[in-house]
Amino acid sequence: MALEKLRPFIFPGSFVAVAPGRINLIGEHTDYNQGFVLPAAIDKAVYTSITPRSGNRIHLHALDMNEWFHLRNDQLASSKKMRWTNYIVGVIAQFKNAGYKIPGLDLTFTGDLPIGGGLSSSAAVECSVATALNEMLKANIDKIDLALMCQKAEHTYAGVMCGIMDQFASLFGKKDHAIKLDCRSLEYEYLPFKLKGIKILLYNTNIKHSLATSEYNIRHQQCRNAANLLAKAYPDVKSLRDATLEMIDEVIKPANKILYQRSRFVVEENQRLLEGCDALKRNDIDTFGKKMFGSHQGLSQMYFVSCAELDFLVDQVKQFPEVIGARMMGGGFGGCTLNLIKQEAADDITAYLKKTYREVMKRELSVHDVRIADGSTSIDYFTSETKHVAQ
Repeated sequence: MALEKLRPFIFPGSFVAVAPGRINLIGEHTDYNQGFVLPAAIDKAVYTSITPRSGNRIHLHALDMNEWFHLRNDQLASSKKMRWTNYIVGVIAQFKNAGYKIPGLDLTFTGDLPIGGGLSSSAAVECSVATALNEMLKANIDKIDLALMCQKAEHTYAGVMCGIMDQFASLFGKKDHAIKLDCRSLEYEYLPFKLKGIKILLYNTNIKHSLATSEYNIRHQQCRNAANLLAKAYPDVKSLRDATLEMIDEVIKPANKILYQRSRFVVEENQRLLEGCDALKRNDIDTFGKKMFGSHQGLSQMYFVSCAELDFLVDQVKQFPEVIGARMMGGGFGGCTLNLIKQEAADDITAYLKKTYREVMKRELSVHDVRIADGSTSIDYFTSETKHVAQ
């Protein structure tokens, strides 16, 4: 258990927090376009222990990588050599910029969340650190502001222009519920997502992706360019959230083929999500699954963030009627596919995919059976109590 691995680094006076990874059921690359997403926190997480110390030294310890990083609390700079430190230092810097006095710290983290699998391990690190610091500093910062602080940390220290979805899901997760989130207003709605007889399986391509070095930021800029083009003809357009298919057909299609593909995907993905949420409210899981397949097709053929391994896995599961829906998940270029599979067929389908993936792609397939869980909490380790961060 990840928390027990952390035990040697927890002392009286330590502040401990857990923050989960997330799946995103539908609505990919829509968050930084101020659109809609449908994430859910999962039962795999990052655990962080922070112990105040005298002096101005901050010692960071990535337990699973057996790596240490040392800096001073008055020199919170990003690192090019140990990039994992940027997610932590960036969060500490946000508290410092907000006026909180940062003491010397010993910080250790671990977890059972696959890194680079599209499950937002970076946001889980950020949110676990933010939750522990919030408790340690008695800051009582609410969850929305914590999410925004973590997002800014990723922008300014990790160099990834992410939307708000990952941090929001990690902090706001609710067991057996997905979160329909409006990424512009930050209004949200919990939708029940406890599917009887259906498993949520993640098939990990074991292709590691790094969003900072991938084309993620390029997609972000392309969408901004498309919105700027639209705004010249339609001044009310502030982002692709405001666009319609008619608008992009009129303005962008004649001007730029690539921007047209990107913007058309975003508009259609937002519509798929809204229709998928309506299907969930009707308990129409079959329609929801079709929207998932449609999402993957758009991500692969219009947004171009898939890869051969992801496409292979989704194409393979389509032949099984017991697979309700499947899609790539996360920033893309690797990571996991998300699959809703009827329980009675899950083992046989998984065995088939492992064999076929090894034969065709010459790689091993990892499988994660996940459940939808609660969001970030602080932990009183010595009394086994947990406390949710401020509402």
